[in-house]
Amino acid sequence: MTEDIQQQVETTPDPEARKWALVAHLSGFLGFIFPFGSLIGPLVVWQLKKDQAPFIDDQGKEALNFQISVALAALLCVLLMVIVIGMLLIWVVIIGAVVLMIIAAIKAKEGQAYRYPFCWRIIK
Repeated sequence: MTEDIQQQVETTPDPEARKWALVAHLSGFLGFIFPFGSLIGPLVVWQLKKDQAPFIDDQGKEALNFQISVALAALLCVLLMVIVIGMLLIWVVIIGAVVLMIIAAIKAKEGQAYRYPFCWRIIK
């Protein structure tokens, strides 16, 4: 991230930018409603709103990267269900994802940039 964008992200974003960052993080819950919703939700929010504010761009990418990481972890758990450990691990992934999405949404509502732990940042 360039210094200019980083400085803009570090300043307190306006309420509209905070709202859309919140939506980007919470749109991951769409995965509980329909398949791949957890990936499609943050992707759509990020693509539609990324040019409006650097905060939305930053948090949209962060939400999308997290959902990609969760999807990959869930896929690994499904593969590990063959040796039973995957059934336990999938619950750890689900509960961890829910908790982290809620924390990220709260931080976004406060105007703070949030970085998910254990996240593979594919989209830069």
